[in-house]
Amino acid sequence: MDIDFPLILVIAVFVTGLISLADKLFFANRRALVSEGLVSQGASQDDIESAEREPWLIENSKGFFPVLALVLVLRSFLVEPFQIPSGSMEPTLIKGDFILVNKFSYGFRLPVLGTKVIEMSDPKRGDVMVFIPPHDPRYFIKRVVGLPGDHIQYRNKRLTINGNLVDEKLIGRYPSNAPKVSVYQEHNYPIQQYNGIPSRGDGEWLVPQGHYFMMGDNRDNSGDSRFWGFVPDKNIVGKAFAVWMHWESWTGLPSFSRNKTIN
Repeated sequence: MDIDFPLILVIAVFVTGLISLADKLFFANRRALVSEGLVSQGASQDDIESAEREPWLIENSKGFFPVLALVLVLRSFLVEPFQIPSGSMEPTLIKGDFILVNKFSYGFRLPVLGTKVIEMSDPKRGDVMVFIPPHDPRYFIKRVVGLPGDHIQYRNKRLTINGNLVDEKLIGRYPSNAPKVSVYQEHNYPIQQYNGIPSRGDGEWLVPQGHYFMMGDNRDNSGDSRFWGFVPDKNIVGKAFAVWMHWESWTGLPSFSRNKTIN
């Protein structure tokens, strides 16, 4: 079962903040009154200190609240880290890459709800975007290929946008001794295709207003808008802009050799 971390974080901030506020308004005053009463009665110093001591729940809530609130603000409105779980974005991103996602590029959105409260720029063709697809509650990452109103066609591994065949330039094949994969330059980013495998997801689509057509760079191994449809604006999470670490397996060591900006 997938853990809804944003929801857990919001609940944790709310609970610790509520406990901290209740202590400031009520419990701290009550402890002070008890302490004053013990002093007037000539009680021992240990008893006085015990009466003044914050309960474990209050002490930890007051300690965690500012940290959790800061994390919530940072990951909800500024930058959030993600790990790439599959090879659907090869060769741009590979499994085990840890990326950073700009949460305000496409507008400020409320955590959990995803409601946009401040407009910024709209996604551009070629952006690498994190979003929630229409068929799955998990985060996905793909490239923006079709904008609202675009006519998209994909046939025989060639992409056509608004009647214009997108240019491809071969930039490499691997492995060199028996090439199975071809890498092409498409616009300013690379895409990957498997040689000898039939084209997948062929068809044509008209992108509705307020929606985007997403495709993985690994065109023959990507579940994307060709199969499950368009991504509504309300499902956008943010724009991926950098790889900051690679860690494919918990049994291995993390690497920083793939650190780069994402085109």
